[in-house]
Amino acid sequence: MEVKLWNDKREREMYENFAELFAIIKATEKLEKAYIRDIISPSDYENECLKLIAHFKTLSSSLKDTVPSIEKFVDVYKMDCSAALNRLVTSGVPATVEHRAASAASSTTSAATVAECVQNFITSMDSLKLNMVAVDQVYPLLSDLSTSLNKLSILPPDFEGKTKMKEWLGRLSKMGAADELTEQQARQLHFDLESSYNSFMAALPSAGN
Repeated sequence: MEVKLWNDKREREMYENFAELFAIIKATEKLEKAYIRDIISPSDYENECLKLIAHFKTLSSSLKDTVPSIEKFVDVYKMDCSAALNRLVTSGVPATVEHRAASAASSTTSAATVAECVQNFITSMDSLKLNMVAVDQVYPLLSDLSTSLNKLSILPPDFEGKTKMKEWLGRLSKMGAADELTEQQARQLHFDLESSYNSFMAALPSAGN
């Protein structure tokens, strides 16, 4: 006999989001333990951790009404994930970023700003996947991304991500707040974000350096 966890589409989406949140927390816990045990390189750890943190922030923000406390969520589902809670909720940046920020606080390549850029990239791409395509939804995300990219002195003025975000912001500013991107525009923006993200990661000094 099949047992249904939901009564309608809204409940089904809620439980699917719960499952995704559960998976992100568990994956972060495993990643933290792998890094502590030196099973994964610092650069691989940092890349994966930044993605998990960004996905977590996007998902937890959309679930803030149904999951007001991540700690309670962890308790309800009896998850033993203290390392993940510290990384996702308390710290918000990878351990490698914390270490670099502490040892090179005056560096022109601010580790915290790098983390902020990655989170802004992934949040923007995730939002498009969630069909958040209204101008008043897209513009603030791209504006935050553009601002964070401009903080990094290691990126040249003609860096792909800077120029593309400037073009998109100019395009969006001519549209109404309630206007929506067409499917073609949304696909192009996602492509530009992904391309810019890959260029951004390639431009960064290795975490192991």
